[in-house]
Amino acid sequence: MITGSGRGLGLAIAGRLGADGAHVWITDVREDWGRAAVNGLRENGITAQFCPVDVRSPESVDAMVEAVAATGPIYGLVNNAALADGVGGKAVHELPVEDWDRVLDVNLRGTFLVSRAVAPHLIDAGGGRIVTIGSDAALYGSARLCHYISSKGGVSALTRAMARDLGPHGITVNTVSPGLTESESAEMVPEHRHELYRRNRALTRSQEPADLVGAVAFLLGDEASYITGQELVVDGGFVFH
Repeated sequence: MITGSGRGLGLAIAGRLGADGAHVWITDVREDWGRAAVNGLRENGITAQFCPVDVRSPESVDAMVEAVAATGPIYGLVNNAALADGVGGKAVHELPVEDWDRVLDVNLRGTFLVSRAVAPHLIDAGGGRIVTIGSDAALYGSARLCHYISSKGGVSALTRAMARDLGPHGITVNTVSPGLTESESAEMVPEHRHELYRRNRALTRSQEPADLVGAVAFLLGDEASYITGQELVVDGGFVFH
């Protein structure tokens, strides 16, 4: 199950996991994106279904998880749903409280709510995997982005806490943190930010969704069964962690 996977990085992850043989659930707040994504995946021979969700709402999250679980055991969760707007916007002393709340509600609260709802099903299945998409911005400390950075730093900390809680049940929990990735979610990011990343990466090219999906697939697979509580940065060497 991949949250926020109606397009962009989430959809790319779903495509990779489906190509590897997984039965993937596309979940997104936008039903039009979600259904279009499922149709595209099915055209490529991937088994996929869609369920709408607002990750800010406990009731919506619980309904989604129950709908997915009704079709069979849940093995893995990718917490991908996030807001990434306001890049290069307001400094911390200028940021409206409602902007802070909106981003934290989706990025951090949403990750907690979905993980909390899925965990009992993973326990019942005898174990499983949780991978959350973080951001190298939380390590770099980008200016004028305190709400987003705080939310992504929070999911890294949440990963470590969940790894301790869920490890005894055979569940691994890790974070994969990309850099600025060329996808629909980055369309509103100012060009000077894209140039900053291209110029200062060790690998001096743009980052594409395909650069990240392998790391997510690895952490969901059998070969990563003894890796938990970790943050893997995949950003071409923009930050060294």
